[in-house]
Amino acid sequence: MINILYLHAGAEMYGADKVLLDLIKGLDKTKFTPYVVLPCDGVLVEELQAIGVKVFIIDYPILRRKYFNPKGIFSYFFSYFSKSNELAEFMKGKNISLIHNNTTAVLEGMYVSYKLNIPLLWHVHEIIVSPKFIYKLISFFLAKSADKIVTVSNAVKGSYLKSGFFKTDKYIQTIYNGVDSYKYLPLPRTQVEQYKSELNIPVNSQVVGMIGRINAWKGQGDFLDAVAPLLEENENLYAVIVGGVFGGEEWRLKQLKEKIANIKHHKQIILLDFQKDTVKLYNIFDIFVLPSTNPDPLPTVVLEAMACGKPIIGYAHGGITEMVTDNGSLVEVRNTQLLSNAIRELLNNPEKLTELSDKSVNRQNTYFSLDVYIQNFEKIYESLTKRK
Repeated sequence: MINILYLHAGAEMYGADKVLLDLIKGLDKTKFTPYVVLPCDGVLVEELQAIGVKVFIIDYPILRRKYFNPKGIFSYFFSYFSKSNELAEFMKGKNISLIHNNTTAVLEGMYVSYKLNIPLLWHVHEIIVSPKFIYKLISFFLAKSADKIVTVSNAVKGSYLKSGFFKTDKYIQTIYNGVDSYKYLPLPRTQVEQYKSELNIPVNSQVVGMIGRINAWKGQGDFLDAVAPLLEENENLYAVIVGGVFGGEEWRLKQLKEKIANIKHHKQIILLDFQKDTVKLYNIFDIFVLPSTNPDPLPTVVLEAMACGKPIIGYAHGGITEMVTDNGSLVEVRNTQLLSNAIRELLNNPEKLTELSDKSVNRQNTYFSLDVYIQNFEKIYESLTKRK
């Protein structure tokens, strides 16, 4: 039996949380036993416990921007060593075979791996653009501490290879995330109409939407700039934004609400907080838009929207360029005029919408299968533990 310690950065249900849950849920439990340690309580804890997974909470620090100042750096490292030691002591006697560190924001895996002499697999979901010193620091840590690095896209892999710390890409492998095609799927028209009614959206209207945490780079502002003129042109068009904020960043939500209020046809814009059940939301969208202003590694929301049969429109950088080929449109980064044009062109072409819808489903099934995603990790787990 291979006992795996999973370390993650939170307990919500955004992209990296969902793919971790799907991975653990799908593991062959006759070969692998997962132990999950999280820094806080939340929805993810409930979901893991519901499938019989052992979950422990140790409030280790997560590398966030709030620590990027002299006082914050001191606070982070003081807490890091204290909590890492606590984590290492806690895992003694549990016969852990391997550590799966599920994000670059969690550095504690390095300490535990060294302390207990356990192989470290680092699952990298991030492309770090700034600050540069953090990019360099994380790249150094990855190169020096990981027995294996798995990146969620070739865009992520390439970003770290450029750091200069990797003499070879031998220990770096890209494994695309997968989503459950039995959960995320196109729904019957009657259900879609019902969900529209629940949001007070006329059943015959068109809807463009985006889902993602409200932060500095997911692109909610660009989305609004792109759809504002379209709402003015078409009173039968609605825009939906879904997402919450990190604790302490509620001001971002306030700013977004103010921006919406200043749009002439703001009554055609619906802003929703984090939603656990997103399948029905994807299904009311005619088009899914994700204009991330920084390169997004491999946005899970795009995979989910594809599985639900939605054409995708976004900015042409990061992992989305590996997800969207003939099933949508990618435009120049930060060019909201081109973004608006791409949305308008597709909304005005029902036949094209249907064609791209089918292609999204086919592409997700072919390249982003949940079964293949899980099988690839199981092979790596077995390889690393045999090598050790």
